[in-house]
Amino acid sequence: MVVALRYVWPLLLCSPCLLIQIPEELMEPPVITEQSPRRLVVFPTDDISLKCEASGKPEVQFRWTRDGVHFKPKEELGVTVYQSPHSGSFTITGNNSNFAQRFQGIYRCFASNKLGTAMSHEIRLMAEGAPKWPKETVKPVEVEEGESVVLPCNPPPSAEPLRIYWMNSKILHIKQDERVTMGQNGNLYFANVLTSDNHSDYICHAHFPGTRTIIQKEPIDLRVKATNSMIDRKPRLLFPTNSSSHLVALQGQPLVLECIAEGFPTPTIKWLRPSGPMPADRVTYQNHNKTLQLLKVGEEDDGEYRCLAENSLGSARHAYYVTVEAAPYWLHKPQSHLYGPGETARLDCQVQGRPQPEVTWRINGIPVEELPAKILTADNQTYMAVQGSTAYLLCKAFGAPVPSVQWLDEDGTTVLQDERFFPYANGTLGIRDLQANDTGRYFCLAANDQNNVTIMANLKVKDATQITQGPRSTIEKKGSRVTFTCQASFDPSLQPSITWRGDGRDLQELGDSDKYFIEDGRLVIHSLDYSDQGNYSCVASTELDVVESRAQLLVVGSPGPVPRLVLSDLHLLTQSQVRVSWSPAEDHNAPIEKYDIEFEDKEMAPEKWYSLGKVPGNQTSTTLKLSPYVHYTFRVTAINKYGPGEPSPVSETVVTPEAAPEKNPVDVKGEGNETTNMVITWKPLRWMDWNAPQVQYRVQWRPQGTRGPWQEQIVSDPFLVVSNTSTFVPYEIKVQAVNSQGKGPEPQVTIGYSGEDYPQAIPELEGIEILNSSAVLVKWRPVDLAQVKGHLRGYNVTYWREGSQRKHSKRHIHKDHVVVPANTTSVILSGLRPYSSYHLEVQAFNGRGSGPASEFTFSTPEGVPGHPEALHLECQSNTSLLLRWQPPLSHNGVLTGYVLSYHPLDEGGKGQLSFNLRDPELRTHNLTDLSPHLRYRFQLQATTKEGPGEAIVREGGTMALSGISDFGNISATAGENYSVVSWVPKEGQCNFRFHILFKALGEEKGGASLSPQYVSYNQSSYTQWDLQPDTDYEIHLFKERMFRHQMAVKTNGTGRVRLPPAGFATEGWFIGFVSAIILLLLVLLILCFIKRSKGGKYSVKDKEDTQVDSEARPMKDETFGEYSDNEEKAFGSSQPSLNGDIKPLGSDDSLADYGGSVDVQFNEDGSFIGQYSGKKEKEAAGGNDSSGATSPINPAVALE
Repeated sequence: MVVALRYVWPLLLCSPCLLIQIPEELMEPPVITEQSPRRLVVFPTDDISLKCEASGKPEVQFRWTRDGVHFKPKEELGVTVYQSPHSGSFTITGNNSNFAQRFQGIYRCFASNKLGTAMSHEIRLMAEGAPKWPKETVKPVEVEEGESVVLPCNPPPSAEPLRIYWMNSKILHIKQDERVTMGQNGNLYFANVLTSDNHSDYICHAHFPGTRTIIQKEPIDLRVKATNSMIDRKPRLLFPTNSSSHLVALQGQPLVLECIAEGFPTPTIKWLRPSGPMPADRVTYQNHNKTLQLLKVGEEDDGEYRCLAENSLGSARHAYYVTVEAAPYWLHKPQSHLYGPGETARLDCQVQGRPQPEVTWRINGIPVEELPAKILTADNQTYMAVQGSTAYLLCKAFGAPVPSVQWLDEDGTTVLQDERFFPYANGTLGIRDLQANDTGRYFCLAANDQNNVTIMANLKVKDATQITQGPRSTIEKKGSRVTFTCQASFDPSLQPSITWRGDGRDLQELGDSDKYFIEDGRLVIHSLDYSDQGNYSCVASTELDVVESRAQLLVVGSPGPVPRLVLSDLHLLTQSQVRVSWSPAEDHNAPIEKYDIEFEDKEMAPEKWYSLGKVPGNQTSTTLKLSPYVHYTFRVTAINKYGPGEPSPVSETVVTPEAAPEKNPVDVKGEGNETTNMVITWKPLRWMDWNAPQVQYRVQWRPQGTRGPWQEQIVSDPFLVVSNTSTFVPYEIKVQAVNSQGKGPEPQVTIGYSGEDYPQAIPELEGIEILNSSAVLVKWRPVDLAQVKGHLRGYNVTYWREGSQRKHSKRHIHKDHVVVPANTTSVILSGLRPYSSYHLEVQAFNGRGSGPASEFTFSTPEGVPGHPEALHLECQSNTSLLLRWQPPLSHNGVLTGYVLSYHPLDEGGKGQLSFNLRDPELRTHNLTDLSPHLRYRFQLQATTKEGPGEAIVREGGTMALSGISDFGNISATAGENYSVVSWVPKEGQCNFRFHILFKALGEEKGGASLSPQYVSYNQSSYTQWDLQPDTDYEIHLFKERMFRHQMAVKTNGTGRVRLPPAGFATEGWFIGFVSAIILLLLVLLILCFIKRSKGGKYSVKDKEDTQVDSEARPMKDETFGEYSDNEEKAFGSSQPSLNGDIKPLGSDDSLADYGGSVDVQFNEDGSFIGQYSGKKEKEAAGGNDSSGATSPINPAVALE
């Protein structure tokens, strides 16, 4: 509590005050320098001495009061007053033992001079007479053995603490233990008496230290009746007797609690504190745990303490409720100061105590009761707080009587009408749940019967800081990174701050580490480890408030290593068993699903681990079934949803004994690689199945169906070649594992075959059914299996287009192939060219190769043609267009003409006109009477007798729609003897044809011109050759004899080439003659090359590698049981080059396009060949090279 005075008084006393250091020539107010203690006890033989000494200038005068009444020591009998100038002390001497009783009371000393009065504290004088035990008749105490008893002491009262002793008549102390105890009140307690307690001289002695006197009580006779049946009973408290009690303890003083119980067997005492642990450094247990002493009691010792008495039959308890109080003590003593006239003095007096002390002020010893009200808090202070919080407006008032304090708003109305406003006793006004409209001015009015004063307080309510998006709890994998985001809103007038905390500590970016990245409300934690998991908080703060949002990070990952691995039950190794135990691994926040037990054999497969099996994650041991003769070294790995952890340390190495094989080889096969042998193969046993250092194989065979003896041979390699066999004969085969310890189990019999030969069966064709113009159904009869000379793998169907029905192709023939399964005797060939002649071959094949072929020829009927090529629109006038086109590349029959259709686009297809053009040789058609402002869609189809084919579509309009012909961004570039003119066709501009004329400039040429060239507008560029180097040319563009554009260009070079005089070399006939000779030589060279390439030994591919018919299309399919007939790429629909050159497209053939899996190579005539390559053909056709097993039913392999 703080009380302040701001008035100048001669002297304010809040005893004791400190001495003021003032020069000697100045006057000094009185200051008490020595005084008697607050409590003074005197005994009959003692003198009474009350001290009071003080300093001051001028000389100090002393006076005393007793019980608030003026007391004059000099007028009392037997009183001696000290005559010292700075002392008011006196001594009282008595003449009998009761004189001190007359002077008991409360004394106070006053020391005064002209500057004021100093006052001592109150001195309580207490007189105590000689102690006497009251007369009483002590009767014997009779009890039965085993019962409890209390021997009372009841000493005379004393102002000073007594010392109690229990002794017998021989001045020997009564022995005390858990059963016999003396309480704090002096009584002697027996929890249960024994016959040995039977005495007649229990004497209580009381020692009075103040009078230095010991008195004793009359002896007590305790008589114990012996019994043969002592009855057990549960504890009962002898002290205290009730179930609870309340005590007041003084702060800084010791606290003593006591519990004494009776019962049989003798109870034991325990002490408990429900609110928390006992302060071990200040608590002691005495008197066989019956007394608890707590030193230096503090406010934290306030609360409940329980004692518990227990024996085998039950318990009894008592609760002490301790309230800690404190005598008033100084927090801040008033300090003496020297002030000049007109100055403001402030004296502070701060005290504390429990309960709260009452503070009074005196002036020169007279109580301060009437002081004008004054507010100590500064006026016009500004307070700031945020919405939703509590604001505190201060108003510390002082006065006597104590002023009343009111808080008013700007209208002079009390603010306490709102329940959110609440006052404090010290004048402070609290406002909870602040709102924005609480901003304003508030007035504090302090008043007493002397006056009233007012101050103003300004309150500003700001927007509270809010976290609009806080971090979210997450589970992340070890090694990854996590990002926490935090967004907050702040009052714009406050300084915002967002910081991050992890498990209560501030997080900051480290200079040399990229562990944390903090920016713009984001916290990024890189390379997560398990030590990073915990609680992360976003702290948004201003100078007025702080809010926090928390998220939890859990780091998960694969388990930790298994820390310990132990092998036990090693005696079971003779049975090929062992027990493995391990300690659980850290699960890293994801339950362990299983443990993987692995082993390594350092002799047979060092550094290679094999799994022996997995056990559930809650299991930490297992008995393993082992294989004979393996050097086992074990390890265990824990596995959870995130994968396996690190393996455990390896175990010791154990070796299992040898044994006979328990398994035989699998995948036993018998196949011949020649017509007179059989190769028996099998999958060898793994070394861990050998059951001994080495293993061999016992191979047995005999012809199937015979009961003759088995032929056998023991080998080490996983194969055996049986020679001199008949072609394709079945054999019974057995393969058994053997080692030094014996044989494996009886093996199963497998049927194998000796080597195959080429098939001799020729498939018999039943016929070919024409399905449509591009598909046929081919059927044949099943072949005689006896003529297959092996396993029938299927049928190889080969077919090729010989040409159109109009003419046969003399170019390279492309063959397509389909492999048909052995159980199928028909196939549909689709994708054929209509109106074409085809040749067909069907062959049966086995593992050795293909047999002789059956041949057949068929033709496909007419179909509809392909779309016409290169349809162009040329503007003729505002109402007419000229259509130009090229015939379709694929006639698919005999062309009978064309169908032309067109309609305006803006009419949604209405008003379509269509008419037939009967002339198949027609290449142009002029349309008239078109609307000059409409855009049309034109559709052109070629026709055969089967009808119209695919259409080519173009859109455009007349010259009026496209506007005046515009060359757009036209430019010209030149080389040494040529120039390129290029332009950008205008969008929507119809095509037209025009002339380009190059005219040389200069004296030598005399303005000579080259022949004008006819060019199409959609062509976009034109190249003029045969120009002279280093020559200027004018370029003229004409349309329908009208000049459209002119530009200039200069060729490169150092000078013009002078032409020689005209001669026969420049004549056209000579140039044609030389060209014909060159062309003839070129044809001869080609024929020689072809002749040379066909000579000698060559592959099937080389026979077929000639130019393909322009109508032929390559066919290939790598799907089992199907075929393909892929067509050539058609000419593009773009405008052809000016010279009209069109390069023919070709196609190459490769048996790599076969399907199937036969493991032999064969030629078309069925004879075995060493190699067959289709790589060049694939490259020539633009395909990808492939490799694999050489088989006609493996479509991904090219035969070599």
